[in-house]
Amino acid sequence: MLKPFDAAVLRARVDVGIRVLELQGKLSRRVTELEEALANVKRLQGLLPICSYCKRVRDDGNYWKQVDMYIAEHTEAKLSHGFCPDCFEVHVRPQMDEAEAEADAAKVK
Repeated sequence: MLKPFDAAVLRARVDVGIRVLELQGKLSRRVTELEEALANVKRLQGLLPICSYCKRVRDDGNYWKQVDMYIAEHTEAKLSHGFCPDCFEVHVRPQMDEAEAEADAAKVK
């Protein structure tokens, strides 16, 4: 700054300097957060060999694992089991009908 200086210009330059420092601090904190998040990310990528029959997958150690176990180990996903409508009709309903018929037969005796 040249002398004599204008107080308003000096104040404006100080305010800009403070703002730049605040933005640099925010940027530095954000970069740190992103680096930590990146370090914690588990992501499936590339080809995943899967058996056409049993649906097990081959891991990096050449071991075959159930898909749900593999996903749980390689992602942050929490898996829940259920039945799709087709499998329910093909597999579950016949078992339920059979159990119900056995229960009815046991009541008759």
